[in-house]
Amino acid sequence: MTNPEIARHFNTLAKLMELHKDNPFKIRSYSSAYNKLRKMDEPLVGKTEEELQQIEGVGKAIAAKIHELATTGVMETLEKWKAQTPEGIQEMLTIRGFGPKKVKAVWDGLGVTTVGQLLYAINENRLIELKGFGAKTQETLREKLEFHQRSQGQFHFRTLDRVATPLIEQLQRQFPEERFARTGALRRACPTLAHLALITTLAPATAPEIAGLENIATQEDLTRATIDGFPVVLHHCQKANFGSKQFRHTGAPEFLNAFVAEFPGQDFQDLATEADLFEKAGIPPIPPELREDDRWITPARNGKLPLLLETTDIKGVVHSHSTYSDGIHTLRQMAEAARDKGFGYLVISDHSKTAVYADGLSIDRVREQWAEIDLLNEELAPFRIFKSIESDILTDGSLDYPEEILEGFDFVIASIHSGLNMDEETATARLLKAIANPHTTILGHPTGRLLLSRSGYPIDHQRIIDACAEHQVVIELNANPYRLDMDWRWIPYAVKRGVLISINPDAHSMGGIDDIRYGVLSARKGGLTAAGCWNARDITP
Repeated sequence: MTNPEIARHFNTLAKLMELHKDNPFKIRSYSSAYNKLRKMDEPLVGKTEEELQQIEGVGKAIAAKIHELATTGVMETLEKWKAQTPEGIQEMLTIRGFGPKKVKAVWDGLGVTTVGQLLYAINENRLIELKGFGAKTQETLREKLEFHQRSQGQFHFRTLDRVATPLIEQLQRQFPEERFARTGALRRACPTLAHLALITTLAPATAPEIAGLENIATQEDLTRATIDGFPVVLHHCQKANFGSKQFRHTGAPEFLNAFVAEFPGQDFQDLATEADLFEKAGIPPIPPELREDDRWITPARNGKLPLLLETTDIKGVVHSHSTYSDGIHTLRQMAEAARDKGFGYLVISDHSKTAVYADGLSIDRVREQWAEIDLLNEELAPFRIFKSIESDILTDGSLDYPEEILEGFDFVIASIHSGLNMDEETATARLLKAIANPHTTILGHPTGRLLLSRSGYPIDHQRIIDACAEHQVVIELNANPYRLDMDWRWIPYAVKRGVLISINPDAHSMGGIDDIRYGVLSARKGGLTAAGCWNARDITP
């Protein structure tokens, strides 16, 4: 164990003790030990406790802990504090500029225990409600957390999507005679991915000249680099085989293997466009989002590929929040933003009364919002605001308003937000009861997952979808890029059972409405069409 490694143990110990508000004298002592030990050149390993005590600033207790680390690899005191602290909280303490006091504030104030949950809370504008957190602090923390996630090897699709578009535009300006396009998991719109992949006719030797790229390593037809800390992979090809290479680098291995097996003996090596490749195979082009497995190859051969949902098919914004609960903009602002973006209606669905952390609506506030909706509908017609609520599903599966209030909503989105540590049978039973409630219109984010942070509670998807079919309940595909829940893999079964899917941004701001795009991309991976999408139609209560 090196000196810096030993020192980091003391740094972690000091932070954990400060987090739990332990003895400040000991905290300062361990912090000082960290600063002293990490700078020492002479190895600490191999020294006796007596020799360690000769080091300036190292007393008997610290010397004993150094010796314990050097001989056993662990420090019992540190392990005690770790056992009292969720792993996600420990991870937060490693983020530069996010100290124990602020970590403690978000842990106590919001109940978040992972970086992903904290990012989601920031996305919903919740930190500004905490003491010591303003809008600027919240945005700064978002940047720190996203930077931290970059180094963990996986990214949300939206994160790399936002990097890819300007990068391609920049490359096209810099090399106007060359071609650049998305490929790999990025082109397939996978909810999470490891890097940003492009295919280009640019020669590998030219890659070091690309402005903005760093850490460039090129070999044969592959270049690896970073841009603003994000990993980039460039696949090089010739213009004559651009289509062949784009096809090969876009599809997941399972899809590519099945495709080759479906067309034995065919040579797809030197084709300029993907259109040429599919024409040679004698099938219509399979959209990139569908190239995960072999599911869509036979329908393509039989001329039965679905006409996938487009963002322009979405007619209304479903599941949105305003300042009535934890949204950042007023009801009027959300409605006008939806209208100005070309949508015909807004289903406003603020949090219900159980969601105290999100300023959930009391019954009086519900009635106050209904009155404002009536006035705005008169003013904004033909645009319409529907009266809705995101009603918490309680632990017994019931919804958290009395019958007479539930009856007053146009639509009810039933969602679980608490008591997430359930086994599959408990979670499934809880959802089944909510689905059977005659007031439930939509089942919100069915598993409660947060991508790269929380896998979600386990459920029997087939039983849930079957129940939604029986009770004519719509299932939400929550378009927030931190959720994308339901998972696209279950869309084909839902479609088979006649269950409609609603692409909902869960917007907590006017800008959040634009997240509909990410929900549509995820839905396309499951083969969803406009006919199978609830809010790709005009809706009535």
